[in-house]
Amino acid sequence: MKSITDLKRMQESSSKHLHLQNTPYKYRILIGMATCGIAAGAKKVMDTLQEEIYAKGYKDIKVISTGCIGMCTLEPILEVLDKCGQKVTYIQVDPDKVLEILEKHILGGNVVEEYTIEKRS
Repeated sequence: MKSITDLKRMQESSSKHLHLQNTPYKYRILIGMATCGIAAGAKKVMDTLQEEIYAKGYKDIKVISTGCIGMCTLEPILEVLDKCGQKVTYIQVDPDKVLEILEKHILGGNVVEEYTIEKRS
């Protein structure tokens, strides 16, 4: 590996092998739950998301807590991975935003651009 481009190429290659084709889940949602994420409100975000998924009976969405994602100042961070291995990273998520992400992105198929890390630039 000699550059960021090489690293991105490796990431894309490995992502293709980590897709969810052999699972019943259409989406996998990772929430950063290290101390930085929890201090920023990730527990409330995760609770809100899980309660909504349970209340509505969605069976094809898996919520997973993970450790530090590495961008503590942008917590709570939520990563949405679909069956094809496509990933969208949402930053500074709160309970209201997570419900909007669930409705528009997970259920509706439209990324909520204004909450993504790409829009931060």
